Amino acid sequence: MSMIQELIINSPYEEPSKHWSYDHQSRKFLRAKGRRSAGFLIASKDSKEFDDPGIFKEIKLVNRIRKRVADWRNNGYSGTTAITKHLLAHWTDAQYYEDRRFFFCQIEAIETLIWWTEAPEELKVGIEIPENGSPFERICSKMATGTGKTIVMAMLIAWNVLNKVTNPRDRRFSKNIFVVAPGLTVRKRLSVIDPNNKSNYYIQFKIVPNGMLDRLRQGKIIVKNWHVLSWETEDKIQKKRSVDKRGALSDTAYTRHVLGDISSTNRILVINDEAHHAWNRTDNQNIRGISKKQEEKATIWVAGLDRIHRKIGILKCYDFSATPFRPSGGKSSEENLFEWIISDFGLNDAIESGLVKTPRVVVRDDSLPNVSSYKPKFYHIFNEAEIKSDLTRKANPEEVLPDLLRNAYEILGADWAFTKKSWESSNYPTPPVMITVANRVETAARVRHMFERQQINVSSLCEKDKILHIDSSQLDKAEEEEASPGRTSKKKKFMAEELREKVDTVGKIGLAGEQIQNVISVNMLSEGWDAKTVTHIMGLRAFESQLLCEQVVGRGLRRTSYEINPKTGLFESEYVNVFGVPFTFLPHESSDGPPPAPTPPKIEIKPIEEKSRYEMSYPNIIRVEHFLRPVLKVDWNRVSPMKIDVSEVTKIVDIAPTIDGKPDITRIKKIDLIQLSKENRLQKIIFEMAKDALFNLKDKWSKNEGYSEAYLVAQLVKLTEEFITSDLIEIFPEQFQQDDRSRKLILALKRSSIINHFISLIEFHCTKKLEPIFDMENPISSTSDMQPWSTGKKYTSANKCHINFCVLDSTWEKSDSYHLDTSKFVYSWVKNDHLGFVINYLFKGQHHRYYPDFLVKLKNGITLVIETKGKETEKDKVKHKYLKQWIEAVNSYGGFGKWDMAITRRPGEILNILKHFSQA
Repeated sequence: MSMIQELIINSPYEEPSKHWSYDHQSRKFLRAKGRRSAGFLIASKDSKEFDDPGIFKEIKLVNRIRKRVADWRNNGYSGTTAITKHLLAHWTDAQYYEDRRFFFCQIEAIETLIWWTEAPEELKVGIEIPENGSPFERICSKMATGTGKTIVMAMLIAWNVLNKVTNPRDRRFSKNIFVVAPGLTVRKRLSVIDPNNKSNYYIQFKIVPNGMLDRLRQGKIIVKNWHVLSWETEDKIQKKRSVDKRGALSDTAYTRHVLGDISSTNRILVINDEAHHAWNRTDNQNIRGISKKQEEKATIWVAGLDRIHRKIGILKCYDFSATPFRPSGGKSSEENLFEWIISDFGLNDAIESGLVKTPRVVVRDDSLPNVSSYKPKFYHIFNEAEIKSDLTRKANPEEVLPDLLRNAYEILGADWAFTKKSWESSNYPTPPVMITVANRVETAARVRHMFERQQINVSSLCEKDKILHIDSSQLDKAEEEEASPGRTSKKKKFMAEELREKVDTVGKIGLAGEQIQNVISVNMLSEGWDAKTVTHIMGLRAFESQLLCEQVVGRGLRRTSYEINPKTGLFESEYVNVFGVPFTFLPHESSDGPPPAPTPPKIEIKPIEEKSRYEMSYPNIIRVEHFLRPVLKVDWNRVSPMKIDVSEVTKIVDIAPTIDGKPDITRIKKIDLIQLSKENRLQKIIFEMAKDALFNLKDKWSKNEGYSEAYLVAQLVKLTEEFITSDLIEIFPEQFQQDDRSRKLILALKRSSIINHFISLIEFHCTKKLEPIFDMENPISSTSDMQPWSTGKKYTSANKCHINFCVLDSTWEKSDSYHLDTSKFVYSWVKNDHLGFVINYLFKGQHHRYYPDFLVKLKNGITLVIETKGKETEKDKVKHKYLKQWIEAVNSYGGFGKWDMAITRRPGEILNILKHFSQA
């Protein structure tokens, strides 16, 4: 078998640049350069090898579109509206999303959807999206479970609504969106894409730029379960014994029933979540391997959308799914992916980027002698002859399972018990979870019986009240009960709600499923099931394709923490140990060598209601406005040089004519900007820069002393010339600094950065008054607004803090947090971690964001911003200048009490700081 020691090899925030490739001859995974081709694997026909490499099926349309979208991205998203450009710049601003950026797969998915709608037609030459069987266009984004497709849906909604509200005549967009969910669990989860929901993603993940949330709320987003699309035909009505013989709903009445307020609009957008449930039948024959219930669900879903389209029109239908395939009579259903997939980020990509847990095949030596000999059998245990013949027959729950399968449970159970003990020693409040995915109801019943009768030697895994046995038919029934108010008894409805609640809350502290540790399911676990405490999986069914592996294993791969290792730039591994799922299709880490330590539990960091008396609030200030005195002066002796690296500037470009969307490389022409720079006169550069500075500064200038705007212009030209001709702009390499023509070119090309830097100098030296500008949609934030997050880092108690724990990045922080918690001068405090308290600042003309370390409320009423900083760099000095002016602006504005700042230079110094400001 293959030997992979570290499976995560790509950054989650960048396009994958390498992948693991399986070499069947050597039976090893090799690290290959470049991104994995879009596609999927199916089992080789009649293969009996445990490491069957499978047959690769390329998704050709996706691979063609990827290149087009990448070129379009690199060329500045040509053809897009101003709103779209603003959104794309916002979503890709790494500085803005310093605490949690969007993943590359999320950005690529939304870029691809935007590209298909807004990119110039010449960039889409030769690209056609196949028909889907419905009279409206469907477009599919294939994203592995755990890669954040709900966020992409929210981006999609924001992009459409904001464009439509800004330009109502643009028929490419709609502000009325109908979202269809495959079940109640997913529907509840999707409530976050409604901008009116208190916990909406637009605020939580900063999807919408400041000032746009009110416009977004002009859209109407309806999220409903697929059951709402059902209707009664004339035949069904006639068969009723009821006296009520009203006819079937017309398309008008049906659309009003389904869509409510937006039924009177035209050209709505539809989003299908878990869209693999929505497919058209291609023949009149029974579809092999598909239950009547599945077929009915697909028929109702698609036919219902067809009816809506006939009445009001569906502009576009966006499908999202990790496994978007439809069944087809006469063929293996897994081979029939939706033809309209235009982007793909599969489970292989997600594993290699660390977006999900790392699958690991683990065998512990102390459970059975010669354990290693069982490894290939446990790899795809269902395919072993003695297992397959036994599990594919009807059997009573009491019938003993085959020895090989019981041995597998002994070993995986022993590893689970080892993990549980480790979690308990860390005082983690919930247990790790093992899930079994069985092939049929009878198998699941036998597995449950085995545990409840303690027929394996892992007693803690056999506790009856901690076992959850459920199959898809039970979940479907529960959904029908909940989706049909008034049709079922109160008792049945209560039982349905109780079942759903327990399933949905596995591993969630304080809820019904908190202590569940053994989940036994049939066929699949429901979509939307995202228990993050899954550590072990047993697969007891046939796996003929990568897609089936994804569906089963995907339910247990959700990460708990999204923290980057600062040394590698990659996510830290979180593990799930798997038996029975053939990871020939998916790369996995090696089990050779010493047994790995159990995955440590992640602690959830969140506000605690019982400690709300320690809540701390702070103003959300977008920027601080500087009102300048009439006479502008800069003390150049106090200014540090601005350094420009020429390697960051594009100076030479090759261009070629395009024929049929492809460049003709035989006709390349070179543009050398340095050769053209003789046209740049220094005085012209100075005047243009002064003009840019005027545009930014004229509204901040004090005009009440009889000075004209012309006087401001004259001062700006003079100061600009002093700055440009001084030695305060250093260009590297040296030859660009010495050569007059090259220097003028660099000054022209870096004009925006130089102007931003120059303006900041004037503001620091010439400010008469400061005024804070607030985020009008969210002017004040507090510790109550922190969204719960999980971490594997070290943490310490925080008794005087609204947040349950303080996460530590250093021993210095541990020391400071202890002193803050025990000081007689401190009323409350909080570490600024995932809190969102930020200071915007400029450094070398570039916008940055600064997150100070601590907020401290002293008993004398002063709120202190404390930064722990040893050696102070030039950039740190600028940060602290901006923090100081932020505090001056807040104190001048009033209403927030008195604020101040302090910097600790060494551990323990915080004691003197607290004493000093308490006596102030």
